[in-house]
Amino acid sequence: MPREFSRSLRVAEQLQRELAVLIRDDVKDPRLGMVSISGVEVSRDMAHAKIFVSVLGEGQVAQESLEVLTRAASFLRRELGRRMLLRSVPQLRFIHDRSLEEGARMSALIDTALGKHKPDP
Repeated sequence: MPREFSRSLRVAEQLQRELAVLIRDDVKDPRLGMVSISGVEVSRDMAHAKIFVSVLGEGQVAQESLEVLTRAASFLRRELGRRMLLRSVPQLRFIHDRSLEEGARMSALIDTALGKHKPDP
């Protein structure tokens, strides 16, 4: 029996695909760094969407990229309305996703810990 997916999950997946294309092709702000959409959560009533964004770079680059995306949210929402068959397009809220940075930091800590405690041959 096929697995059932809720409508909000299907909408979130389509939003993620469409936003990735729109940001890559249509947002022309030079302050926008290398941005990747790592996840999307849509509320049950389809009124709000949290867009989790990972940015290549730290500090100021990430902050500027989030500001650019926040300012472009109305443009992106309008374009999503043209591309997707939805009664209403959710409000977009961009959130910096630090999971990749934290994963790299944890991996470096593990490598350091294992390197210090290696038995001598």
